[in-house]
Amino acid sequence: MDYVKPYGVVDSMLAGGALKLSLPPRQLILRGMLAGAYLGIGTSMAVTVAVETGYWIIGSLLFPFGLALAILLGAEIITGSFALLPVAVADGQKNSGLRHVVANMGWVFLGNLLGSVLYAGLFTIALTTAGDAQINAIGTKLIAIAEAKTNYYASHGAAGLLAAFTKGMLCNWMVSLAVVAAFMSTSFSGKILAIWGPTLLFFSQGFEHAVVNMFLIPVGMVLGANVSVSTWWLWNQIPVTLGNLVGGMLFTGLAIYTAHRTVAPGAQPVPAAAPVGQSTPQAKQPDYSPSF
Repeated sequence: MDYVKPYGVVDSMLAGGALKLSLPPRQLILRGMLAGAYLGIGTSMAVTVAVETGYWIIGSLLFPFGLALAILLGAEIITGSFALLPVAVADGQKNSGLRHVVANMGWVFLGNLLGSVLYAGLFTIALTTAGDAQINAIGTKLIAIAEAKTNYYASHGAAGLLAAFTKGMLCNWMVSLAVVAAFMSTSFSGKILAIWGPTLLFFSQGFEHAVVNMFLIPVGMVLGANVSVSTWWLWNQIPVTLGNLVGGMLFTGLAIYTAHRTVAPGAQPVPAAAPVGQSTPQAKQPDYSPSF
């Protein structure tokens, strides 16, 4: 059995947070760019399949592969950092000061943005034959999605902002749970399955993910969506990112850490020192193996 119990998952969360905090900015940016591109590729595939089949759920079933690539290849996703870095702060780990944590998140966010926008440009060239062909049904759908993710919220004012924030919060409850769920198994197949479920739950319901939107909205804008840069950031990117932060930090990171960061049941007290020349039995090893 390769199932890792919750105590082991928390240990892996702490190890993951420590690793993220130890990375230099150049690696955070590069890993962030790779994650943005992987999620963009997963999103374009999901939209393509949904348009060609007429069923959004089929695209949703395939999208998690993009997130799985990012997680299993050690890329940096800001929504995962929203869950793991607050846990490192709560545990008092090295480099977990507020300034360092905020800077770390900032570099990852920048990397995600650069990778997502870069892939949006490349995908547009591929989709339109470098602008020499008519926009097809997939492009039309991407334009509609970009406008729905911005202008729709703007048309509802404060209620639209609250809806975008709430959808962001619900989204990263699931996405950050997928990041953490990968620690529940030490096998490749187990990790894939653990990532797939929560990711499907978010994508199929139309919740808002900051990094996915870094691809969807720019690609729609390049293709001709009636969306300005200010509308993108004010009515989607900012409220969604804040919602992702709250959802990942409270509902996944700190919730799981607080629930399971305790001494494992049945832990044995430290034995008294044995007389000189008498061997001391080795302590029983815990029955889990952290997957990080």
